[in-house]
Amino acid sequence: MKEPIRVLHVLGGTNLGGAESRVMDLYRHIDRERIQFDFAVHTQEKGFFDEEIKKLGGRIYPLPRFKVYNWLSYQKAWKQFLKEHPGYAAVHGHMTSTASIYLPTAKKSGVPITVAHARSAGTDAGIKGLLTRLIRKNLWKQTDYCFACSALAGEAVYGKTACAQELVHVIPNAITLEKYAYDPNMREQMRQEWQLQDKLVIGHVGRFHAAKNHGFLLEVFAEIKKLRQDAVLFLVGEGEGMEAAKQKASELGIMQDVVFAGKKTNVSDYYQMFDVLLFPSLYEGMPGTVLEAQAAGLSCLISDTITPEAGVTELVEYKNLQDGAQKWAESLLTLLQKNTAERTGRLQALRAAGFDVSDQAVKMMNFYEKGDESLFSS
Repeated sequence: MKEPIRVLHVLGGTNLGGAESRVMDLYRHIDRERIQFDFAVHTQEKGFFDEEIKKLGGRIYPLPRFKVYNWLSYQKAWKQFLKEHPGYAAVHGHMTSTASIYLPTAKKSGVPITVAHARSAGTDAGIKGLLTRLIRKNLWKQTDYCFACSALAGEAVYGKTACAQELVHVIPNAITLEKYAYDPNMREQMRQEWQLQDKLVIGHVGRFHAAKNHGFLLEVFAEIKKLRQDAVLFLVGEGEGMEAAKQKASELGIMQDVVFAGKKTNVSDYYQMFDVLLFPSLYEGMPGTVLEAQAAGLSCLISDTITPEAGVTELVEYKNLQDGAQKWAESLLTLLQKNTAERTGRLQALRAAGFDVSDQAVKMMNFYEKGDESLFSS
């Protein structure tokens, strides 16, 4: 039997996260007798998806973390790795902060296809963000293909010139739609499990990171509590900002009505339990959370800093962060009253917009095998 071609995906790690989850969705749906994925990660720690990757036939290779001062040794490590592991059909870099280093190195090592994939429309604050922007300034010139999860992410990572020259291809952050479809039985089960049968459950799914704006999220919820005493805020995720969020909730006097649920492997079940999604991010590329919520039939109040492509259905309403917590609270409750239709029937709209991973898997396999640009024409 002919061996499958292998594609190397470059990530920070293999823990639960937006880019990681989308790559894994794709991995589960490709024909692995034709194409196999390997993963280059920048950590020695075991990741959430490690065992599944190995069961699917993938390999995981740790490389050193980039720290600016180790630029030459980082590049050398990539050269050595590609020398020891030749034959990749493509290197697909989801970590764009250093892609201008490892993708040209891959090309010089004989890799036929190199891809940079913009997954976010912002960077960290301070010197770290500044360095990221400087390092990837000319990334669009140093890769065969520039992918982005949204037009906003494409412009943020590759710049206006690359976008104007139509060198950036928007690839929807496809998900397993059926997995998130509304299930009334699961809704009842989850609400009983968490003893929330008679509550208005406002949900949020995402890591505790500055970009997710948890501080403002909690301020909005505090205003909602003044209007709806039965409201509960349910937060799924973890991260470095969790303790600060707990402190903020305590200061606002709402700690007893906020559930810090932590990381969940069955996140699709939690969408069933929610009544509405509150998502005031400072920046995003293409938030999978908003797509998943729409698949589950949830009304979503999100910040207008988020790309318009996320609003696939009528369930999504955008709001300016400058409007303040009180107006956000009022808008959320108005949105709940407006969207009283059935929670089913949104999958077709998401599928038509390109967010079905089954359809995308076919296109991506053709691309990896022969650089088939028909991927970009539909």
